Amino acid sequence: MFDAIRNNKRLVQIFLSLITVTFAVWGLDAYFQGGGDTTLATIGKARITTIEFREALREQQDQWRQQMPGADVAALNTPELRAALLEEMVMRRILSLEASRLRLDVQGLMREVIFNAPEFQENGVFSKGRYSEMLSMNNMSIQEFEARLQENLLQQTLLGAVQGGAFAPQTVVRQVAALQKEARVVEESLVTRQSLLGQVAVTDGDAQQFYDANASRFTLPEQIRVEYLVLSQKELEDKNRPDEKTARAWYDTHRDQFALRVEKRRASHILLPGKVDAEALLLKLKANPERFAELAKSKSTDRGSAEQGGDLGFFERADMVEPFVNAAFALKIGEISGVVESEFGFHIIHLTDIQPGQYRSFAEARADVEAELKREGAARRFAESAEKFADLVYGQFDSLKPAADEFGLVARQSDWLTREVTARTRDDVLQSARLRNAIFDDEVLKNGRNAKAVEVMPGVMVSARLLEHKPAALVPFAEVKPDILVFLRQEKAQALAVERGKANLAELEEAGQDAPLKPLNARLNLKWSKPQSISRKDPGKLHPLSIDAIFRASGEQKPPFYAGVELPDTGYALYKINRVTAGELSDEDLANMRQQLSRINAQTQTNAYLAALRQRYAVEINQKKLQEEGGKD
Repeated sequence: MFDAIRNNKRLVQIFLSLITVTFAVWGLDAYFQGGGDTTLATIGKARITTIEFREALREQQDQWRQQMPGADVAALNTPELRAALLEEMVMRRILSLEASRLRLDVQGLMREVIFNAPEFQENGVFSKGRYSEMLSMNNMSIQEFEARLQENLLQQTLLGAVQGGAFAPQTVVRQVAALQKEARVVEESLVTRQSLLGQVAVTDGDAQQFYDANASRFTLPEQIRVEYLVLSQKELEDKNRPDEKTARAWYDTHRDQFALRVEKRRASHILLPGKVDAEALLLKLKANPERFAELAKSKSTDRGSAEQGGDLGFFERADMVEPFVNAAFALKIGEISGVVESEFGFHIIHLTDIQPGQYRSFAEARADVEAELKREGAARRFAESAEKFADLVYGQFDSLKPAADEFGLVARQSDWLTREVTARTRDDVLQSARLRNAIFDDEVLKNGRNAKAVEVMPGVMVSARLLEHKPAALVPFAEVKPDILVFLRQEKAQALAVERGKANLAELEEAGQDAPLKPLNARLNLKWSKPQSISRKDPGKLHPLSIDAIFRASGEQKPPFYAGVELPDTGYALYKINRVTAGELSDEDLANMRQQLSRINAQTQTNAYLAALRQRYAVEINQKKLQEEGGKD
């Protein structure tokens, strides 16, 4: 078993987005919350708290800001999206509970993922130092990351078993592929709202009524300007070169990080399930070491290596579990270890050969060593300074100057800021949702205190104080009346275009296929475009709503037949369908469609499975508390 696991090592690419999984929520906020019931949802005996939900929502909003710079994140914080977020958190919790019930174990897979992740390697070899550094850069401990990774792998394993049997019948594949390839020759006639603007009227009274009913649309958000201090780990890096003695000592204790070729060892082992049996066998081997291969063949429960006399071949440190590798790399050639316990059982190890590693010299690695020493020193100084910085801005709350003087910082001034990050700012530190929460606190706005210091990103801490404040304000009706009048005219013209378009469609359908088209077109003022051939795969320049309407129209009718659809912000479109032709299906078309339908079936099976699990684990959502979360971040 042990040998099989090692030799079946999968090349798994880790994705560091797991480091910021939206729904894995560890943080310090829980230590600062008051009492009271914070349960937002219960799943059997498990629960999701408002603290977890707020942290998940903050992380989701941070992801939105990175993916959509300048987007109005406040507009995305809708009741529907909050409900969807909570539902995903619930389903993740359900999957974790089910994986626990089934006693799924992904420890081996998790090690493979971590050891084979390029992000955690140096010179192609897993590096504990690099591993710790990468997680630290993402503000996460090893324990937190591995807990999140284990949760994700358990859920992937569970859902993978459900999705594995999904397939699409050949008949269905052919039918759907044929529909995708079907082509239709159409002409288009538009009733545009722009052409009808002169036929609609809007009064000042209409504009006033709309203004009164939609005050939130015309309210400018609360805005502030602040001065702020930025304490940065990067700026604390020592510019002086570490002395050679210090650099060499660090190099000597971290030499594995500079391996050009890692050390490999060859060993044989005997694996037994019980410690007593292993110790008894060890006594025999000490008396007759030459019997190791013979006893491995007859006694070892690792049948893969037993047939080779226990030989495991050459391996690196990263290939084996820690207890085994620690023992193997402590032996000299020819030595036999004591009994070594691992999660696979009890090992007796015989070291048979060593391939020495090759390393960059100190001179070659010195620049990297010095850079690492500077980073380590800056990290220590930042940890010490951050606490003092936070104490200073809190204790001397009426000015940032004491903190600025203590750390040699220069206060910066912001542009106008809103509670939500709705546009890019000159300084990225101001994009932090946590900082916005801190500076829009009543202690800052009403009492004139410094904002509490917050870490806006790993190694960067910020505090601020108020310079100017603009309360939320309703824009006067006179300023927005012209825009409202334009908007209402457009809305009325759109409604009129839809009304006329639908009437035209009804007349065309009532006239039938054999009616003379020229007089009908003249009477209805229809101007048709040149014919064009379209398909679902090649829709040309037509709107997606138009494509849907054209292909929903029954192809069983004798052409020409008609379809119509409202186009937002445009008017109403009529389509005359002159010809329907079936497409030719290639083997590639069928293969692609089979793949698509199999994915759809897999998703359908997954949804059904999740729905069944949701029934098993009684789920209750506190809708009132979820609604209250709408105003919080």
